[in-house]
Amino acid sequence: MTRRPPNVLLVMVDQLAASWLPAYGHGVVQAPSLTALARAGTVFDAAYCAAPLCAPSRASLLTGRLPSRTRVYDNAAEMRASVPTFTHALRAAGYATALAGKMHFVGPDQQHGFEERLTPDVYPAGLDWTPDWRAPLGERLPWYHTMESVVSPGVSAASMQVDYDDEVCFHAVRALFDHARRRPGEPFFLAASFTSPHDPWELPRRYWDRYDPATIDLPAVPAIPLEEADPHSRRLRAMCGIDEASLSDEQIRHARHAYFAAISYVDERIGEVLGALAESGLEEDTLIVFTADHGEMLGERGLWYKMAFFEDSARVPLVVRGPADLVRAGARVAAPVSQLDLAPTLLELCGAASPEALADLDGTSLAPLLHGEDGRAAPVLAEYLAEGVTAPAIMVRAGALKYVRCPGDPDQLYDLAVDPRELHNIAGDDRGAALVAEADRRWDLAALERDVLASQRERRLVIPALNRGRHAAWDYAPPTDGAMRYVRSKADLYELQRRSRLDAPG
Repeated sequence: MTRRPPNVLLVMVDQLAASWLPAYGHGVVQAPSLTALARAGTVFDAAYCAAPLCAPSRASLLTGRLPSRTRVYDNAAEMRASVPTFTHALRAAGYATALAGKMHFVGPDQQHGFEERLTPDVYPAGLDWTPDWRAPLGERLPWYHTMESVVSPGVSAASMQVDYDDEVCFHAVRALFDHARRRPGEPFFLAASFTSPHDPWELPRRYWDRYDPATIDLPAVPAIPLEEADPHSRRLRAMCGIDEASLSDEQIRHARHAYFAAISYVDERIGEVLGALAESGLEEDTLIVFTADHGEMLGERGLWYKMAFFEDSARVPLVVRGPADLVRAGARVAAPVSQLDLAPTLLELCGAASPEALADLDGTSLAPLLHGEDGRAAPVLAEYLAEGVTAPAIMVRAGALKYVRCPGDPDQLYDLAVDPRELHNIAGDDRGAALVAEADRRWDLAALERDVLASQRERRLVIPALNRGRHAAWDYAPPTDGAMRYVRSKADLYELQRRSRLDAPG
């Protein structure tokens, strides 16, 4: 008997490295919902984003294509409406598709295949955050990350991040119940995408109080002396003003405390969404995918935020749970994988893997690994094409080796099996020859640099015009259906009540 296509629930968070979760060995952070999810599913121990920055990473996840091919180079690069996403493919295959939360689409198209968008985004969709590779390295653009989030996190009764994620949670829960009530039997793809634990870290006291400050460690790798750091790390430190902040140990611990509180907060919201999935009777037939768009350095090596290929910036959590015939429970996969692999994986598992949908993707399906089959030969690829560099930076990981290249900087090569903290650059070692050859084969970095510079130049011409006079934001305002959902006349009282009732399973 052919099984019906599974539902898909994609749960995303923002700026969460795998290393900060209990499911990946962290001994202090409290995230019971995600820990339970990991125990019941398959955990990928070495999953990487395609770009350690929000918009490029998310575009690559949805398309299965590297940023150099989506042309979403940075957080202000437009994603063309004609770029196919796996959301388009699932919708064409009969799925109801809905998005609650952040996806950081830039440009007029704020849906990219989602039939319904249930919330606006938390960040702007315009071009203002365009980097300028021609500017002097010491020039800071006004939208660059600063150290304010690190220096002054705080206990808050309310904050923008919490307000937004509470709304995402509410709409994701409502969407699950609505689907069960209104479209039973129709497969769905729902993305519930939270902005936490992205800074600023401003959380209610109950989340702070879960942690004893004495249990919070300082970075395992303290700030590397500036003269010994690699050039990209020095650029990031200058760009964000890290060294100027002169952080004390107490400030570092306090910022980490705040970040851990943000993880506990969003874990609670995720638990509500997963609870609604069970209560709606949809859980048994649903694939759950949990991941983050990129990581957070959290003071390791003297770096904060993301924008680097070090493990805490580029390695993300990836957990998949689902029907037993599709996903192993309680399994771990050590092989390096990429978020580029999610598009072909979901297309295959959902029966939407047409030759057209799979054509020209940069990822490979993880379905065999989810089934427990051995082997993965494809290397993991990533790019960084935004602020903090003046030429394309690329990463190749194969086996235990990670290779990083950025024209003008010394190459970097790390053996993560013996050097998980990436302290010993062994570039030039013969072991890296295959990765160097793979980079040579995959990229024409000079051509890519020309493309990025041309994109930046075009946008810098457009920005002043768009900011003059009446501003028309590329925002999305979800339609409201209160008139159809609630009682508006005595005639519809009992019919609306009947249609709105969803009995609990069992």
